[in-house]
Amino acid sequence: MDLGLKDKLIVVTGGAAGIGGAITRACLAEGARVAVIGRRSQNAIAFMDEMNSSSSACHFVEAELEDLSRCESAIKEILAAYGDIYGLVNNAGINDGVGLEKGSVERFVESISKNLTHYYALAHHALPSLKKTQGAIVNISSKVALTGQGNTSGYAASKGAQLALTREWAAELLPYNIRVNAILPAEVMTPLYRRWLDTLGDPKAELARIEAKIPLGHRMTLDSEIAAAAVFLLSPTQSGHTTGQHIIPDGGYVHLDRALT
Repeated sequence: MDLGLKDKLIVVTGGAAGIGGAITRACLAEGARVAVIGRRSQNAIAFMDEMNSSSSACHFVEAELEDLSRCESAIKEILAAYGDIYGLVNNAGINDGVGLEKGSVERFVESISKNLTHYYALAHHALPSLKKTQGAIVNISSKVALTGQGNTSGYAASKGAQLALTREWAAELLPYNIRVNAILPAEVMTPLYRRWLDTLGDPKAELARIEAKIPLGHRMTLDSEIAAAAVFLLSPTQSGHTTGQHIIPDGGYVHLDRALT
């Protein structure tokens, strides 16, 4: 199936690890060009070395996304170096555990900056280019936006806002044929998730407990399954009439009756 992404430029924030890395791989597999925006780390360097060993279509733009001026300059760099942007995948963020009881107002504001503000900033600065290409935006949210989790007010507020912005932008950008959709991962094994598991007394038992609650197959969702949803939503040929949607590839974790597990 041709998704119509060949040679199109996709910007993926946090696109060198976890779900973002899987999305980068999937876009490259469809023949797209990818500009990864993120922090420079040993893992990011290793990922980019791997990508560049097999493709010249993946580029890294170092940026601290909490710096809103850097969000603007990063988009300008990408436009100058690689041409117009077809797709923006807002993915970068962290479940930082800033709760109501044990958090603080200052840490809550920091959490919003880490998880939400750059979604708006990057979309705002990329918009003139997206208008030219009649492109697409995919916002990576979280099941926490729908279910809550406890002790993560900043992250939950950010993820809920991302869903609201998805529908707001889908409505606002209709005249430009720009599609905007969101994906809500639930339990996905990423390096961050693994590090969290490893902080627990018995990671293997905790993983088994979580998997038992996932109705379809009693297994974690694969990052490649999230990436497949992302490239579908980016596709002008296969999802050209899909906008304002919240897609939840989670094995029924959020919506199916718990009696099933």
